[in-house]
Amino acid sequence: MKIISMIPARYSATRFPGKLMQDLGGKTVIRRTYEATVATHLFDDVFVVTDSDIIYNEIVNNGGKAIMSIKEHDCGSDRIAEAVEDLDIDIVINVQGDEPFTDAESLKKLIEVFKDDSDKNIDLASLMVHITDVNEINNPNTVKVIVDQTNFALYFSRSPIPYPRDENVGVKYYKHKGVYAFRKEAILDFYNLPMLPLEASEKIECIRYLEYGKRIKMVETDIEGVEIDTPEDLERAKKLWK
Repeated sequence: MKIISMIPARYSATRFPGKLMQDLGGKTVIRRTYEATVATHLFDDVFVVTDSDIIYNEIVNNGGKAIMSIKEHDCGSDRIAEAVEDLDIDIVINVQGDEPFTDAESLKKLIEVFKDDSDKNIDLASLMVHITDVNEINNPNTVKVIVDQTNFALYFSRSPIPYPRDENVGVKYYKHKGVYAFRKEAILDFYNLPMLPLEASEKIECIRYLEYGKRIKMVETDIEGVEIDTPEDLERAKKLWK
């Protein structure tokens, strides 16, 4: 299989504009993410895909590979789909641009999912982390996921799922990490399918796959890192980097 990584990178993030160009240990966040992804040595190629000249130049001027989006896009998956449409690949892994602590172990687990799926029952795979902190479980900025007995996703939500009506049944809560591995045909399908009400309500793009009957295999990891969504997250990342 030919496997590449695409890092969608938008300059004007809603909650923290310009966050990908913030300094993290002497390099920008997006450059740290790109270099960490390349350093896993898991991919035939790694690209940043962006609509920003600033981000494009940051990567290219420092020896990296970047692609400029042609169209306007609402989400990272759409941006990636446009970029891979004419590429000869089998699997594309979406690494979020605001995750500079991307690790090889978790990405390798995603790749193994497809190597073991000779019947192509899996359209995409993604990561989840077991969480126990009540504040995180109730935080709408933390996307939760519930799965079936074979770890296929049943639903994603910003609300606590399942609702703890009975707290003594031993339910585990999982946080969805926004790292996706797609079959090429699955992400192109996503690009051509209109958004439906559940995705529009939750603002969680992978719900679109579920609404159209696609199968998402979730892979548990205990490596969480820091996703930089806010200035406070950046300060946490700086401390962790040291």
